[in-house]
Amino acid sequence: MRGWFLVEWETLLLGPGTRITHQAMSVLGECGAGVVWVGEHGVRFYAGGRALTRSSAPAEAHASAWANQRTRLEVARAMYRLRFPDEDPTERTRQDLLSVEGRRLKDCYRRESARTGVPWKRRDYHRDNFAAGDAPNQAVTAAAQCMYGIAHAVVTALGCSPALGFVHSGHERSFVLDIADLYKTDIAIPAAFDAAADGLDDVASRTRRALRTRINDTHLLDRCVNDIKTLLHHNDDASDHQDRMTLQSDGDTRLDSGRNYGDEVLW
Repeated sequence: MRGWFLVEWETLLLGPGTRITHQAMSVLGECGAGVVWVGEHGVRFYAGGRALTRSSAPAEAHASAWANQRTRLEVARAMYRLRFPDEDPTERTRQDLLSVEGRRLKDCYRRESARTGVPWKRRDYHRDNFAAGDAPNQAVTAAAQCMYGIAHAVVTALGCSPALGFVHSGHERSFVLDIADLYKTDIAIPAAFDAAADGLDDVASRTRRALRTRINDTHLLDRCVNDIKTLLHHNDDASDHQDRMTLQSDGDTRLDSGRNYGDEVLW
């Protein structure tokens, strides 16, 4: 097996050139190892195997926070607080948060343009024609795609649902987009403008290389894991990595599985 690397939280990321046997995948499954198929240096997400955790706790914490309108808004506010720590989103509505984001992104584009000397007109994204945008827009798009790959790999490894977003909604990767956006202004956009400043040719490839360096230098994978757990108010404990099956009874009582409760009083 070649073309693979292991991240420190015990998920195997299989990159380009990997060849792996059925028996190897069987052993990984028996060991409970997480497996994710990714692009070079993890900046693309292609498919995911078993999640890193053996517990349903992260998925339950995610679903619980998402299913309640109040906590869903609280998590959305917490996301904006991570992105813009000098803003207090406590009393802001969703529309307020979207307006703040739009203004801050415009400010970020102008700031990076001034820093690098790269001319910037406006964000111009063409879904079906990448080459239609100018060099800085191509770089920003390439950086965003890389961030989606990183975020998707982490979300899947933690056992959370990519679809249950707190800011984005209605897409199979809504939560992935939420998490990727946390690092847009301090990692993705600066890397894109640095790449565009080095020349217009092959700007997408140079953006990906620049971003990989920033990802490694800033320990983004660890940061992403910790941020997700903080946002969902999920704290690791030993039970998260154990096979522990229970049955639910009334009053959210958890009962040991593997027993027949037909003749027992459960409360």
